[in-house]
Amino acid sequence: MQEEVRQENKMGVMPVPKLIITMSLPIMASMLVQALYNIVDSIFVAQISENALTAVSMAFPLQNLMIAVATGTAVGVNALLSRNLGAKDFKKVNKIANHAIFLAVASYLVFLIIGWFGSEPFFRSQTDIEEIVIYGTEYTKICCCLSLGVFISIFCERMLQATGRTVYSMVTQGLGAITNIILDPILIFGMFGFPKMGVAGAALATVIGQFVGAIAGFILNKKKNKEIDIHLREFRPDFALIKQIYAIGVPSIVMASIGSVMNYGMNRILLGFTSTAAAVFGVYFKLQSFIFMPVFGLNNGVIPVVAYNYGAGNRERVKKAIKTSIIIAVCIMIVGLIVFQTIPDVLLKMFDASETMLFIGVPALRVISLSFVFAGFCIACSSIFQALGHAFYSMIMSVARQLLVLLPVAYLFALSGEVRLVWFAFPIAEFASLIASIVFMIRLNKNVISKIGE
Repeated sequence: MQEEVRQENKMGVMPVPKLIITMSLPIMASMLVQALYNIVDSIFVAQISENALTAVSMAFPLQNLMIAVATGTAVGVNALLSRNLGAKDFKKVNKIANHAIFLAVASYLVFLIIGWFGSEPFFRSQTDIEEIVIYGTEYTKICCCLSLGVFISIFCERMLQATGRTVYSMVTQGLGAITNIILDPILIFGMFGFPKMGVAGAALATVIGQFVGAIAGFILNKKKNKEIDIHLREFRPDFALIKQIYAIGVPSIVMASIGSVMNYGMNRILLGFTSTAAAVFGVYFKLQSFIFMPVFGLNNGVIPVVAYNYGAGNRERVKKAIKTSIIIAVCIMIVGLIVFQTIPDVLLKMFDASETMLFIGVPALRVISLSFVFAGFCIACSSIFQALGHAFYSMIMSVARQLLVLLPVAYLFALSGEVRLVWFAFPIAEFASLIASIVFMIRLNKNVISKIGE
């Protein structure tokens, strides 16, 4: 009996709070580093000009769409991996892992085409300021056309997370982020004999960092992830399995992609006031990632825990994991709320904020951050829905919050001519999402959680 326990994956035997912390802390740390390099990117770009900062901020919807496809597909891969690990179906586990690499390459080819042909039209649809269009097109083309690294790195990270090897996942993300941070000033400003590349240098530093993370992730999966065997020589795509992956992943992709639509819409609304308002919105997204990334890291650690114990039929461990993840997520967001309420001016000055940017940005950060605590609960619930195979709930929440509430409310407030009112759309939308999350959790508890193990 003791030998069986020792051979059991830690997700089935370790005390749940300790397990979640053990699984999540490395991911949270690595995602904090990622958030840091996103901020560092913008801090350096802001030294070129405010238009350069605005351009990079306006590129976010396309970058977010790319990340949405990568992470959403990886959610499907991760959930299936963890479920089959819990069920001890190792043949299926290896098959899923091989398909993960295949889907990463296929996704990259799509964004290669989008980046090459769609970057300039994307920017011209938002602004007629030529300098912003030039900067933005240059930056986006590089990020999309050389994006294979981000797809491979995300898929490799998720495979490491699915088997509980989150420390190695932290290594891959950390290596990529540190590489980016080091290369940013070198390539942007032309140091150590490198040419001065400006905004293009920021983009190139980003993709080089992604490739470093991808290479590290692939090597660590081959060498250290003994429960998964990546072997592509005799690979043949199984479209039934791909369908299973996307049955879980598509709602997550849609949910994250909605953020791109929202961001694009908000840029259009804010540019109706001034390009500085759009720059403030972009800076906010960089700053809030430093608060949200730990919560997303927590959830990346929780999903395999919940999925594994769901597959193993252990109801009590599933319930304990759900409660623990919600409590930790809300606590993290409370810290974020305090920071944004007390020192918004300090945060903005990191980006060489002008007086105009401070005038618009300080109230913006304070108002938007009122939504943080609601968001913590909703994000935690979203990961639980995904882990239990009900990602559709997450998609409904995201669509309703960002398209049915946030954008319409922001547009209506913009008609007043007061940009300060626009920011109130965020806490209003997040409160609506909170109500939906509670309703879905009650339904899921009744129909799924209470019946686990029966």
